[in-house]
Amino acid sequence: MSSIDIAVACALLAVASLYFIFNVRLDDSDATPHRTKLDQLMERRDAIYENLRDLRFEYRAGKFSEADCEETKHSLEVEAAKVLAEMDELTGGTPTPATRQAATERRRS
Repeated sequence: MSSIDIAVACALLAVASLYFIFNVRLDDSDATPHRTKLDQLMERRDAIYENLRDLRFEYRAGKFSEADCEETKHSLEVEAAKVLAEMDELTGGTPTPATRQAATERRRS
């Protein structure tokens, strides 16, 4: 092999390497931010609080009976306490009595 063949081989290898490096196509998932478990729990908590506000408004508007409102409110509060307990576990925060109760209920079920 002559030095010209080696130079051509190196040039082709360099061109192929540059083509490979700069021709990378990003996937759609590369552009979206990755959500952590805590982000998901915070979104769920916010959704539950919004549902509680909506429930109160719809009860005052007469769309729910008092019994239905209390039942739905209780289930949303229990779900919120479970979410808050999970958030406390992830962040290492000191759980409140409500979140401790929700955590024990979650372990039972």
